[in-house]
Amino acid sequence: MKCDRRRFVKTGALALTGTAVLGNTFCTSAQQKVITGLQLYSVRDDMRADPLGSLTQLADMGYVNVEHAGYSDRLFYGYPAAEFRKILDDLGLKMVSGHVEFVNRDWDRSFNDFSDRWKYTVEDAATLGQSYVVTPWLEEGIRASYDEFRYFMDVYNRCGELCNKYGMKFGYHNHDFEFSQKFNEKSLFDIMMESIDPALVVVQLDTGNLFGGGAVAMEVVKKYPGRFENVHVKDVIPASEAGRFESTIIGEGIADVRNVLDEIRKTGGAQVVIIEQEAYHGKTPMECAQKNLGILNKWGY
Repeated sequence: MKCDRRRFVKTGALALTGTAVLGNTFCTSAQQKVITGLQLYSVRDDMRADPLGSLTQLADMGYVNVEHAGYSDRLFYGYPAAEFRKILDDLGLKMVSGHVEFVNRDWDRSFNDFSDRWKYTVEDAATLGQSYVVTPWLEEGIRASYDEFRYFMDVYNRCGELCNKYGMKFGYHNHDFEFSQKFNEKSLFDIMMESIDPALVVVQLDTGNLFGGGAVAMEVVKKYPGRFENVHVKDVIPASEAGRFESTIIGEGIADVRNVLDEIRKTGGAQVVIIEQEAYHGKTPMECAQKNLGILNKWGY
């Protein structure tokens, strides 16, 4: 997810659900069937134009799980949480996870407490039946210094404690700067992985975004075995701009997605696998969503 997605998170809404903290309910066997879903940002224009029709189309394709990438004013695609939950239930869909913005103003340092906005966000996620509440962005001010960044990792653990009260986990979704920006010769990603409590906070590894930061997915998953229970499956190809990448159909890019997923699964991760594609190369978003699901199903996911 890029900065344009960050803007979308503030204004749109997209969805993925579950009913329990999956890390507590899933077997770690490589044979365990994982939950496969779609990040609805992949079909964002369709969701804006016709949320109900788009969700119906995805359910007809065979999707059971979806993940939202937008929530504002206590509404998902214009629907209150309970109403949107009923829409999903009627379609046989589940919201296992959701992307929402958690920013500096959501933590009151004077009172060591969360804003009402964030408390409502977590409550609404629980109403939807989510297992994960994931923030897809890290404000530049939060990563302006080592001390500030490390402080907010403790706040992330507090987010995890709050989510845990509702049977959920808090999560962070990576981009590329987490691998390229460093403090004390250590990447933000490594500092994060060392600072968060994995019982409360997950890193939703995006297998495509990290390329822009100079990282290689297989090296990351081998460095942190068992830490990626919730994975964003994204394949990428080099973009026209040097050093940039854009997403493509899973298996058609350079991310080595299948082997990366198998490695994560082998070490007890990949309990939830979320498909995401942001560029379509002549196909429609819905066509890509259908093809990606078929590919993952063929791989055993």
